[in-house]
Parts: sequence; C-alpha cells; structure tokens
Amino acid sequence: MKKTVSEPTLVIITGPTAVGKTLVSVEIARRLGTGIVSADARQFYRELRIGTAPPGPELLARVPHHFVGHLSIFDYYNVSLFEQQALKVLQGIFSRSAYAVVTGGSGLYLDTLCQGIGVLPDADPAIRAYVQGYYRERGLEGLRSWLKRIDPVYYEKVDLANPNRMIRGIEVYLSAGLRYSELRRHEPVRRNFRIRRLVLNRDRAELFRRINGRVDEMVRLGLVEEALAFFPHRELNALNTVGYKELFNWLSNLYPLHEALEKVRTNSRRYAKRQLTWFKRYPDAAWFHPDDLDGMMGFITNGKPAIPPSESP
Repeated sequence: MKKTVSEPTLVIITGPTAVGKTLVSVEIARRLGTGIVSADARQFYRELRIGTAPPGPELLARVPHHFVGHLSIFDYYNVSLFEQQALKVLQGIFSRSAYAVVTGGSGLYLDTLCQGIGVLPDADPAIRAYVQGYYRERGLEGLRSWLKRIDPVYYEKVDLANPNRMIRGIEVYLSAGLRYSELRRHEPVRRNFRIRRLVLNRDRAELFRRINGRVDEMVRLGLVEEALAFFPHRELNALNTVGYKELFNWLSNLYPLHEALEKVRTNSRRYAKRQLTWFKRYPDAAWFHPDDLDGMMGFITNGKPAIPPSESP
C-alpha cells in the first residue's frame, strides 16, 4: 500500500552555474530516499549533451530523475507547461515519500513551481537579452508590431511610446507561453507542500575557477563540434544560451575561435552573477557551501533559521 504523506516537503537546491548542484542534489535525494525533478531549462533538451552539462548515466542511475533530456530542441515548451507537468510528477513522488528534491539554476522555473504562474515572472536573462537586442535592431516600431501580433489586448492598453512596458509584455509571453493581458488576471496559488530552499555558493574566485574549468572540459569533450552540428538550427530558442551563442557567432565569422571560447567563459561568469542576484531575493533561503551536506540535512529536516543573503558565502 502506498504511503500518503500529510505534510510533504519540497527541497529546492539551487545556485549559480558550476557551483556543484548536481552532486549535492543526488546525495541529498539519496539520503532522503526520494527522486529529483530538474528545473534546469538548459538540461531539458536531449540533444544538448555537452554544452548544458547534464548529469551523466552514473548519477542518473543513483536516484530517479525527471525532466532531464525529456525534450527535443525542436519541441515547443514554456514555463507554464513545466508547472503543469512538474506538479503531476511531484504528486507521484509525494505519494511514496515525505520529500522531493528539485534542482536547477533557472529561477523563473523554480519560482513558478513554488508560487504558480499567477505571479508575474521576471524574464530569464537569455530571453531578456534577446528581446532587448531585437529592440536595438528594430526600434519602437519593431516592438509594436511584435506585441500587437502576440497580445493585441495588451497592445491596445500599453503606452506605445514606452519600450520597457512593451518589452515586459513580450518577455512574459516568451517565458510563460501566456499573454501578459491574461497572466495579469491570475492569482498567486498556495501549494500543498512546504518548501525548504537551499542556495549553494562558493567563494567568488573558487566559483570562477570552476566555471572556467567546466568550459575547458566541455571543449575537450566536443563542445565546438556540438555547436557546429547545431549551427543550421541556431535560431531555435533552445539554443539561445551561453556556450552555443558565442560559437555560433564564431561560425558566422564574427570573431576567431579563441575569442569565442573566452567569451563563453566571460559570459558564463556573468550569468553566475545574475543568478546570485536573483537568489538573494528569497527571504526563506538558507545558503550553504556545497560541502556542508550535514548542515543541509539539518535545515531540511529541522528547519533551522535561514542565513540572510547578506551573510551568504
């Protein structure tokens, strides 16, 4: 007979890129006797085997994983679909265990899972950069045309001389798969599980060394060849991410390969900084060094007071 848990706990393990989330999540899930739901939007795509640093077969075999390589880069996907599917998976996990682990560095996906799509999300940094780049190229008229096509209701209400408001409407549509005019009518939801939110972090110099080392390892494993294979599909949203964009620009003869790889390292470090800024918004988060597994387990099971972001490593 399946065990029904009265107060299930969702354990969120997040942090910047290359901090060590994968190994920590596997060990925490093993100790808790549960499975892992990935909220790393880059690891959803099965074809991207190098540039997204997904967990390897050995780690996948240690505990059950969900949403790793479950999509093709040609599939349509958005955070609203993720919310629906992830909640269904969590329901199954909670029917067997008091805990479920969710891990990833995609703040938008984590926030939606915890608070619902009714909370207007901040855009993923990659989407924000894409829309702002479009504005620089096409100007106000380009934004107006795009917004009118995807959300005519909001188009009729928005200040068409204000690019920031139009950009916001477009960002939300691309991120959530819902029109801004519709999303504003949704109410925040209360989930039927409690949340333990853990943010992993390291000394800045140590984190940057790990990021640079990861890029070098990806190149050794064939990142350049992977980018070359996907170059014909470079306009796909799944490929609009650090690591591929820079190499696509090299393949477009915008700069040499050594410069492209240095840009991958630089932009990965910048992405980590943006992630840390996002995570510092969480008042309920406890910050840990990835080696402090016992401290994490204490927080998960006993709910020790969270460490304020200003005191995080």
